[in-house]
Amino acid sequence: MDTMRADTAPWITVVGIGEDGLGGLGAQARACIDAATILIGGDRHLAMLPAGDTRPKHAWPSPLKALRPVIEAARGHDLVVLASGDPFCWGIGTTLARWFGADALTVHPAPSAASLVCARLGWSLPDVRLITLHGRPLALLDRHLQPGARLVIYTDDGAAPAAIARRLAERGFGASRMTVLACLGGPHETIRQTRAADWGDAITADLNTVAVTLAADAATDWHPTVPGLDDDAFDHDGQLTKREMRAITLARLMPAPRALLWDIGAGNGSIGIEWLRAEATARAVAVEPRRDRAARIRGNAEALGVPALTVIEGSAPAALDGLPAPDAIFLGGAVAQDGLIALLMDRLIPGGRLVANAVTLSGEAALADAHHHHGGDLIRVQAARAVPVGPHMGWRAAMPVTQYVWRKR
Repeated sequence: MDTMRADTAPWITVVGIGEDGLGGLGAQARACIDAATILIGGDRHLAMLPAGDTRPKHAWPSPLKALRPVIEAARGHDLVVLASGDPFCWGIGTTLARWFGADALTVHPAPSAASLVCARLGWSLPDVRLITLHGRPLALLDRHLQPGARLVIYTDDGAAPAAIARRLAERGFGASRMTVLACLGGPHETIRQTRAADWGDAITADLNTVAVTLAADAATDWHPTVPGLDDDAFDHDGQLTKREMRAITLARLMPAPRALLWDIGAGNGSIGIEWLRAEATARAVAVEPRRDRAARIRGNAEALGVPALTVIEGSAPAALDGLPAPDAIFLGGAVAQDGLIALLMDRLIPGGRLVANAVTLSGEAALADAHHHHGGDLIRVQAARAVPVGPHMGWRAAMPVTQYVWRKR
């Protein structure tokens, strides 16, 4: 008879397992596996169990959400979920905690692939940028392409290192030192080092992690993650918050972890894109009524390493229906639309920020009215750039921009 557990006690045991299999586990983790009456894991994990093990087993389903009812049905039994390495480093642990709460879990982690990579290469784990391309677009890599950065990249399969190497070379980082570590921690561990430009089409074991020390070719134009990219970094038709004003605007919007931005009247997407580049876990929705500009936003987001930017073709306020409440809103178009600023103020979460820019007299009037009724900051900014004037150079002033900043208290 299975022993029933109290509802208040942890009822899911998660055991991280390395390439060294059951023999690499500590005594406590091994005892949990031995005592389990139901086991869940990947095919690779379940194959590590002794031959002839007749206990009920469930392999990861696809889609993964089909696993949730299987786990719920096992409540009250001695359930063990087998995971790769550290279950909370791009692993199943995060999903289980989201589904059932951290209090439901007892976790015995093994070293993560990232930890093993840093141990092999002598790198400081807190100093690396940890990226997963497992089931994600390769374009995510582009956000991190700055000289000197160290990347540890989780991959999909044995062809992934070649794809990463090609991407680096195409972006002007072919000189980067690339290390591919396969089957880490197991008897078949291999390590290969080369320049990204020299990797070619080589295939390695499916279970691999790629470490890169980025080095830019001399002529490479690379992009920082701080706001204020050159205007030419974006494909645009002139409808673009210019570089200097964009940096000021992002500073007032205050990108933060997991924070959501609404970029309304997004034009060519520069504000939403730089918001996402500034903070890896942030989220953004770009709302743009013109189809050609919406397509351009998607292309810019892909090219600048933030393909997760959500693009909605439509106009505010109708296009905002059903969206989660934002932490920040940038209003770059329709500033003078009657009632729009007040509606956006209402939609913000407490502590949220509204930043609106205007270059027209009607837009300025709307911002001045908002400032009069709601307070906040109202500033005017004008930049000038040196341009040829005959044989000499002179200043050409851009249109002044009026900016209104308000925070919901």
